[in-house]
Amino acid sequence: MHVLNDAFRPHGLGVCFMAEYFLPDMDVLKSLPCKLETKVLEQPDFVDLYKPEWSNALCEGRKHLDVLGVGVYDNGKLVGLAACSADGDTMWQIGIDVLPEYRRQGIASAITSRLAVEILERGKVPFYCCAWSNIKSARNAIKSGFRPAWAQMTVKHLDMINEMNGIK
Repeated sequence: MHVLNDAFRPHGLGVCFMAEYFLPDMDVLKSLPCKLETKVLEQPDFVDLYKPEWSNALCEGRKHLDVLGVGVYDNGKLVGLAACSADGDTMWQIGIDVLPEYRRQGIASAITSRLAVEILERGKVPFYCCAWSNIKSARNAIKSGFRPAWAQMTVKHLDMINEMNGIK
């Protein structure tokens, strides 16, 4: 990675994003149980959910691609959301958010696995992506029935990288 980064630097570019992608293991994937109420959500249900706490599950800048989700509720309050975007004709990408006070209770894997099953039932292939450094998200993918499939490294202009890192 450092060799690539050094080779791009004279061109004003640098390695920026590194992501791992996961596909479902069809011998393992199943809906995992959740102790709280879950509900399948569709595009019209997302209208009021484009908020910071759901920004990994939904993308306000690409609302038209957000097509399906599974929410988990505690006494009517949304506490976790797995949603997917139709990033391709045949593949839908899953994103996940759980409110901090509800983490480490199996909610993420329950709604991720349930959403993956729902996607498959609609004739699409679910996939999951996270940054290489996001160990908790990678563990959620594995627990939910996904397995590593490919990795991606993205190169961006140094100005953009510096701005993201707060460097002037």
